[in-house]
Amino acid sequence: MSQTITISPVSRIEGHARITIRLDDAGQVAAARMHVQEFRGFEAFCVGRPFWEMPAITARICGICPASHALAAALAGDGILAVEPPPAAKKLRSLLSLAQLILSHSLSFFHLSAPDIILGLDSDPASRNIVGLANGFPEMIRKGVRLRQIGQEIVRRVGGGQLHPEFVVAGGMREPLSEEGRKAIAALLPEALGLVRFALDVWHDHRDRFLVEMGACGDFPSLFLGLVATDGFLDHTCGALRFVDAAGAVQRELAPEAYQQAIRESLPIDSYMKPTEYRQDDSAPLEGGGAVGLYRVGPLARLNVASYRDAPLASHEREVLLNGRPTCCDSLNYHHARLIEMLYSVERMVALLDDPGICDSRVLARAGVNSPEGVGVTEAPRGTLIHHYRVDRNGLLTGVNLVVATGHNSRAMDRTITAIARHHLQGSTLSEGLLNRVEHGIRLYDPCLSCATHTQGRLGVLIELRAPDGKLLDSSLR
Repeated sequence: MSQTITISPVSRIEGHARITIRLDDAGQVAAARMHVQEFRGFEAFCVGRPFWEMPAITARICGICPASHALAAALAGDGILAVEPPPAAKKLRSLLSLAQLILSHSLSFFHLSAPDIILGLDSDPASRNIVGLANGFPEMIRKGVRLRQIGQEIVRRVGGGQLHPEFVVAGGMREPLSEEGRKAIAALLPEALGLVRFALDVWHDHRDRFLVEMGACGDFPSLFLGLVATDGFLDHTCGALRFVDAAGAVQRELAPEAYQQAIRESLPIDSYMKPTEYRQDDSAPLEGGGAVGLYRVGPLARLNVASYRDAPLASHEREVLLNGRPTCCDSLNYHHARLIEMLYSVERMVALLDDPGICDSRVLARAGVNSPEGVGVTEAPRGTLIHHYRVDRNGLLTGVNLVVATGHNSRAMDRTITAIARHHLQGSTLSEGLLNRVEHGIRLYDPCLSCATHTQGRLGVLIELRAPDGKLLDSSLR
């Protein structure tokens, strides 16, 4: 008889979710899925607001990556104004985005995933957490907190505000960076570099045991998506959307405004998150016709999509991870890729701050509504983030669509946890270590569920009628 195993809640991620593992009649794993249980609704209640407010409003979606939403909203606003922000504003936006990466990635590695990586996936769950890590490895916690402090201080100085950036606006930035601020940020970066190198040493020390404990799970070919600048290097705040395959071949490259030609969203009935799929044929109808495919975003995807500019240390570490391959398809290496990207962020910030133009006082281009819609795309810590706004002649929003990294990665996460469950579930025994491994399959992608739950359209209640043996007899969506 078929059975369903439920893990609820999923721990050490942002937001509320559960995992269901469905077993077939033979007791083998048929499929595993993550279900997002919370609902935010920003896509609906932002309608009617002036688009000027969106950087401030959407920064409140998430307390971990507010700068990313503010930047995507500002980029969409640039499109509505039909303006090009001044060069100094672009540099400040890049600096802010890189600082956000350090702020978020350090939380993911040091505090959410390190208990599994360092203490072991089968260790006592009572101490397999940041408290247990602090007791046995206090230096890990201290250094993780310090690296987050550095990232937060840079966000504060560049973006304004202690948590939510206030200087990010459509048309550029509201305030320039002072020379004093530039020197203060530059003085923090050598320490940040040392902390990131410490994290990389920790990963390399524990990597082999961690990979053995997880098993050969999450290694599958897929497409990868990321932003690429006109010079062909990776970029986090501008450029074209590039899809590459597992062989490293570019399958498609398109302007952010054309994202709907390649990305299809769906509305499941058992989750508040909108999963996405790659649409190979942009001329095919949305329903039942176009070829679709799984793709991944985030630090591992970005590493596969393009090489780095002005980051020799990170470029070397990237080559170590790739090990002669065109791409890395193993989701277990998201941790390594996250650390490499922090190294990249520090190096890129050094290069940006060495440019005296970053302190130019001209940081805002002023204009009115010149286009009925705008699309802003940025590389948030967890992956490609898309804000798509439509406005009336007065600049009031008539439509809002948010396509976030967790939605992009949704199908890859389901595939990963299915592989983990199939690999480790033996017979009818559920061990705590097995359940933790399945949960860690979600932590690999570091999902943000507050960012992901903005479903549009009709939300219903699924009612199921089941027999005493669990067999589904009928269902209705109301």
